[in-house]
Amino acid sequence: MGKAKILVVEDENLVARDLVNMVKTLGYEVTDIVQTGEAVFRSLSQKLPDLALMDIVLKGNLDGIAVASVLWEEYSIPVVYITSFADDLTFERAKLTEPFGYLIKPFEERELELTIETALYKAKMQLLLKEREQWVSTILKSIGDGIIVITPEGKISFINRTAQRLTGWGENQAISKPLQEVFQSKGSFSLNRYSESSGSQEMILISKNGEEIPVELNITPLPKIKGKEAGSIIVFRDITTRKKADQEIKESWNRLYRTLEGTIQAISTTIELRDPYTAGHQRRVARLAEAIARELKLPTGQVEGIKFAAEIHDIGKIYVPAEILSKPTKLTELEYTIIKTHPQAGYDILKNIEFPWPIADIVLQHHERINGSGYPQALKNGQILLEARILAVADVVEAMASHRPYRPSFGIDKALEEVKANKGILYDAEVVDACLRLFSEFRFSFDSAERPDLKKA
Repeated sequence: MGKAKILVVEDENLVARDLVNMVKTLGYEVTDIVQTGEAVFRSLSQKLPDLALMDIVLKGNLDGIAVASVLWEEYSIPVVYITSFADDLTFERAKLTEPFGYLIKPFEERELELTIETALYKAKMQLLLKEREQWVSTILKSIGDGIIVITPEGKISFINRTAQRLTGWGENQAISKPLQEVFQSKGSFSLNRYSESSGSQEMILISKNGEEIPVELNITPLPKIKGKEAGSIIVFRDITTRKKADQEIKESWNRLYRTLEGTIQAISTTIELRDPYTAGHQRRVARLAEAIARELKLPTGQVEGIKFAAEIHDIGKIYVPAEILSKPTKLTELEYTIIKTHPQAGYDILKNIEFPWPIADIVLQHHERINGSGYPQALKNGQILLEARILAVADVVEAMASHRPYRPSFGIDKALEEVKANKGILYDAEVVDACLRLFSEFRFSFDSAERPDLKKA
């Protein structure tokens, strides 16, 4: 790359000649020699220099200071002032144009070269920074999210088009205003809460015209400059469409849930119509199973799955002859074997239905026991779903506490003694403990019409 091209602006011929000789001796190219500010701009139309050596005091209407400001702002040409007239007022005016160097006449070639090279380097760095700032500014202005940059004092120093549209404040109106004046929100909003990046926050933005807009917002501190706070950047987006979609999904899920609940209840009713002696059994088992799940602090979704599975856990009895289900005497070994097929039959009925929970597997396993003595697969503790272990305890307690065609009720105390005696053997210990607490501490009732939320007696 060759040496820089220099424009010499000097209104004294002798000084201009010496300056040109010095510049050429240093290996630089001289694009032109002019004496007035007006001549500078005529010269620029012919050839643009890389730098201008500018006498501060020039003949004509434009002095060197006036010309220098235009050269840098409009042409990106750095200026080095050359003067022998250096009073304080002139220097104060010169500083406002942010010159890239001063040379006081007379000076030596080495001093001139050092000043030129320093000015060219500074100009290159500033142009690079300016270019990057323009890139960033263009990106921030065109980005789809609202962006506001605030000073350490909480005043706005930048606001992009999206932020202007959402807040209703124009750029000229918003700049230098306190953030809270432009970014008003429903409820309290304190910038101090976000001194560190704390993830997304949702709030209601109130625009200048009073419109309420749901937004998602992030506030991130800008990197400190020499240990001092540099302000923060606020990024926010309009989530009206997302909120509407979320609401539609929620309503759709509620409709689906109600349909599912109705279907489950219809199936449960159908089962109980075939087996009138156990009418209400599944409903009561579901009530106890749900209460045990809540006592174990299981997630709401898992609790719902347990409740629904319990409400149809005997669906496989559809395949059991009605005369066996309603037989008033003790079942024979063959009849009992037929009864034991109902978990597998229930699984086969439910396995192809895409429930949000493993309903089919819960139904299949509800007669398994943790020591492997259950049926139909003789599963052991670690192989049995927690939901099925809960259902097993609820099923046994309700069955023993209720009347059957072939025997009277054993009563709730006997039923609880059964699960307690076989805790950790046939039944999951934690599930049994939760069940016992429900009856001893919370006065659980199978027949209460209330939801089985737990309240101590």
